Amino acid sequence: MSEYSITHAQRIDDYAVIQTLEVTEIGTGQVVVVTDVSGFNGTFVVQAVPTYLYLGVNPEGDWLFDPEIILPNQLLYYSAAADVARDAVIPSGTLTFTPVCTWASDQDVLDWLGIDPATPNDEAFVTVATNAGNAFAYRRRRESGYFDSLTTVPGPDVLLGTIMLAGSLYRERGSVDSYASFDQMGGAVPFGTHGQINKLLGVNRAQVA
Repeated sequence: MSEYSITHAQRIDDYAVIQTLEVTEIGTGQVVVVTDVSGFNGTFVVQAVPTYLYLGVNPEGDWLFDPEIILPNQLLYYSAAADVARDAVIPSGTLTFTPVCTWASDQDVLDWLGIDPATPNDEAFVTVATNAGNAFAYRRRRESGYFDSLTTVPGPDVLLGTIMLAGSLYRERGSVDSYASFDQMGGAVPFGTHGQINKLLGVNRAQVA
């Protein structure tokens, strides 16, 4: 979960625009929660990330902006209520963004593992591993400069990498530093899987000119 400070807010023609102090990773279609901004609080779906001053909606239903006034870190969403002129939010409000990635499913991970959960606890841990794999894969790709949908996987390579990551997390359950093993002599730590996951996710690549 990420929280950002809201510095300004306005609403014209049933569309609200808020401006945050910090640069956000939020894009069109993502869900945000606005708090501590009187008349603007609630849960909303972002419909645009404008960079200019919002002026309203024309008769054709298009948003209008003033290209002479640049305003960074803005988010626009539908909010049916009375118009409010753009003004500073004092004290600042809070914008909360909780990305939930759903690229891989529990069944995807079970198919890759080739097992059926033996107990309810096993089934619950598959869900934990899947959620962790999805969140980690999305975050690493975001850190590497990708802008992905939270609900639509970018491609089959990324899907496989996410599934492999979640499956590896499940396999390491109860292990200290690698896959759990009953071999008294132990075994080599399997580094290969991690490299394959990085390649499939498209992260940790060598930088080229």
